[in-house]
Amino acid sequence: MAVFTRGMTPDETANLTSAMVNHSEKMRWNDQKWAQFVVDKHSTGGVGDKTSLILAPMIAACGGKVPMISGRGLGITGGTIDKLESIEGYLSNIGTDQL
Repeated sequence: MAVFTRGMTPDETANLTSAMVNHSEKMRWNDQKWAQFVVDKHSTGGVGDKTSLILAPMIAACGGKVPMISGRGLGITGGTIDKLESIEGYLSNIGTDQL
C-alpha cells in the first residue's frame, strides 16, 4: 500500500528489482529444444482486458510456448487465472517440470 500511495525512488525500484531477480526461481529455456518459441504477454489490467485469454491460445496454436504467470482474485472482474479456471479441465497450478 505504501508503494501505491507514495511511489518509489529510482534506487528503491532498482533494489526491489535486484532482490526479485536474485532471490527467485529462474526459469531457463536454453536446455529445451523449443526455447526460441517461448513468449509471454503480461496484462496491464482493466475491466475489459481479455487480451491474454485470446492471445495465449493463438500463439500456442502457432507453435509458441506461453508459460503465463497471471493474477488471481483481482476484484470484481477476477484475474486471468480465475477466468481460465472456469474452463473445465484447465490446470493452473503445475510445476516447472510439467512445462
